[in-house]
Amino acid sequence: MASEKLDPGSISALVKSAQDGDTEAFGRLYDHFFPQVYRYAALRVPAAVAEDLTAEIFVKVWEKLAGYEERTNVPFGAWLFRIARNMVVDAYRTARTWEEIPDDLSDPDEWNRADDRVRRVLLLKTVRKALSELPRRYREVLELTYIADLPHAEAAGALKISEGSLRIRKFRALKKLEAILPPEFKENM
Repeated sequence: MASEKLDPGSISALVKSAQDGDTEAFGRLYDHFFPQVYRYAALRVPAAVAEDLTAEIFVKVWEKLAGYEERTNVPFGAWLFRIARNMVVDAYRTARTWEEIPDDLSDPDEWNRADDRVRRVLLLKTVRKALSELPRRYREVLELTYIADLPHAEAAGALKISEGSLRIRKFRALKKLEAILPPEFKENM
């Protein structure tokens, strides 16, 4: 699914049309925001749950769309990610039975081993561990700006902070993350 790039004016127009019941306009909003919402959810919950959760997020957005009022300090993307963030938190509260398979579990079949996959899994494990060691306010900033790929204005709106505060938190978060990551990762930061 290719993500359609939309400017804020187009997003605003699509939101108004969707609020009037235009499902095609909502579909375009879905196509635009789906990759970001999915990445955000997939980082926080198991992959199998992320797909369902992302679908539920968009159902909730559709249900609450009539109540959305456009404001300069709360763009639609920020409003959508507030819903996504709350639903991810709710998913964790209601389903604490998830068990992750240990990353060091080996596959006896040599044909299933791929160096690239191992490196990606190790990289992901290392970054997730480092992110989990960050204070929540820093972790959320990095998740919204890098994982969900939100612009600063929308990420700030989702967190209910100013854009300047977001930039400061992001800078501090990256410095703290750099201190946590192993030395071989620091050269790529």
